[in-house]
Amino acid sequence: MTADSSTATTPVAPLDDPGRPLRSMFRERWFSTLFMTDMWERFSFYGMQALLFLYATAPAAEGGLGLSDGTAGALFGLYISASFLAAMPGGWLGDRVLGTHRAMLCGALIIMAGHLSMAVPAHATFYPGLFLVACGTGLLKPNLPVMFDQMNPGASSSRRQAAFSLFYMSIQVSALIGPLVTGALGERVDWHLGFGAAAVGMAFGVLQYMHGASSLRGTATGPSRPLPPDALRRLIRRGWAALAAAVVLGGGLAAAGGLPLRPVLALCGLASLAAPVWYFGRLLRGAELDEAARQRIRGYRRIFVPSVVFWAMYGQLGSVFSLFAREHTNRQVAGHTVPASWFQSAHPLFLLLLAPLFAWLWLRIGARVGVAGKFSAGLLCAGGGFAVLAVAARFASDGGMPVSAFWLLGAFLCMTCGELVFGPVGLSVTAESTPEGHNSRMMGLFYLGAALGAGLGGQLSHLVGVLPLWTYLAGFAVAAAATALSLRHRTARM
Repeated sequence: MTADSSTATTPVAPLDDPGRPLRSMFRERWFSTLFMTDMWERFSFYGMQALLFLYATAPAAEGGLGLSDGTAGALFGLYISASFLAAMPGGWLGDRVLGTHRAMLCGALIIMAGHLSMAVPAHATFYPGLFLVACGTGLLKPNLPVMFDQMNPGASSSRRQAAFSLFYMSIQVSALIGPLVTGALGERVDWHLGFGAAAVGMAFGVLQYMHGASSLRGTATGPSRPLPPDALRRLIRRGWAALAAAVVLGGGLAAAGGLPLRPVLALCGLASLAAPVWYFGRLLRGAELDEAARQRIRGYRRIFVPSVVFWAMYGQLGSVFSLFAREHTNRQVAGHTVPASWFQSAHPLFLLLLAPLFAWLWLRIGARVGVAGKFSAGLLCAGGGFAVLAVAARFASDGGMPVSAFWLLGAFLCMTCGELVFGPVGLSVTAESTPEGHNSRMMGLFYLGAALGAGLGGQLSHLVGVLPLWTYLAGFAVAAAATALSLRHRTARM
């Protein structure tokens, strides 16, 4: 048991207790605390995500950034990639420096500060705000599932997957509402007012977490594997030096008129590609791991690659899907035009409706279908979503008219089914593969795969209009699913 889980202020029944239904979690205070915290974080995340691409492509005369569709898509992919990429140092800080509780609280406060910066009606504060939101997300996201798993000791694989599915479902309420609120304010009133609504939502999340923190394990303890005092002092000195250098560099670049956006996006894409390779190597070379732990991590690499493929397609939801909604979808309802950002609510709506079904499914099939088989099914679902868009795009180009919104909703439905595989199952398998004392960092590795996928997906946005991207992605997903399925037996043994 880790240090973060050694002290509990509230008794917690084992999740694997046969007499305890999973739905009983909803009546416990620790669950409501984590639920409300992540719910408000999802409100701000999805709310801001719904506006980001549309704001970036809006003409400067309308208050937007005036970027091209391809550059805005790459910017969106970079933001999603940076949010996931920051989960690696965020997980390390949770394990070695801050502890799970303090890492979550600091992350929530930084996210709120980022949204407030984006709410200021000035382009100069937009990019620093986007950076702060990504950094805060990197602290909060890998540590929250660790806290959730610590509150459910002794769970089997199928019960853990079902519990994560229910948690996925519970936070989608605010993810459904977020784009509706921020989209109405941002598209119809003022972009920055929409970003401000996301800041208000995150402020509610901070207050909720502080109010219910006493019900969580580890709030009175530090990191699970704390750094030695000398190493901690060196880290603090280097942190202050890096912050000072970043401030000076940022001020100099602002005075010089900034850097071209495209090279910066490409450089960050290369960073997201190199980081997983470096981190896997560093983890496997660590002297604190025995051979059994290294074998589990090697096996984890076989499910890491399909995850990257899926998240590359998932990274198109806020960019390519938003572009399709704006340009190719009939948005007229009863004489009114539905904002393009509102279609982003379709994704959390389907998550909310389907998560109970998938939770039941994981309990039903148990271990009869391995992780590779489940991931293959998830890739086929994602490929089906792009196949739907490919057919709809053909109809739109042939007829010269926008297509029915049901085409786009069908594509969202397919992508949602894919996420309900890769999200809960991926988190569960990551928790099972974690060596002792590496909880948050392994969760950071899970999100690192999402960072790499989102970064690659953002670069693919440049190809929209150059080639039939929907068709290529659908075919690539089918090929990746077949490859993962062919390696399922060896993956299970590892």
